[in-house]
Amino acid sequence: MLDLSQEDWATQLENDPKAQIIDVRTNDEVSQGMILGAVQLDLYKGQAFIEALEKLDKTQHYYVYCRSGGRSAQACSIMNQMGFESTYNLIGGYQKWTGEVTA
Repeated sequence: MLDLSQEDWATQLENDPKAQIIDVRTNDEVSQGMILGAVQLDLYKGQAFIEALEKLDKTQHYYVYCRSGGRSAQACSIMNQMGFESTYNLIGGYQKWTGEVTA
């Protein structure tokens, strides 16, 4: 796992052809908007979260975020333990994001 600043995360994401974005927030949080192109996998879903991760290609590059950066760091750690090669945590999370979002 690598912690990336908002700027570094956005720049690296834009230039990474293997990039996949994962939003680990709850449904209530996601209803306020999410980063364009993200897929929601709620970390608080426990085993369902793990099962969803098991279906992902571990060779892709995963850019993970939550509200403030704590849960996404935890998610990246779990993913690394499961054998994912490249995970990137968004420092400051969605609450500090200034890029494109969905409504």
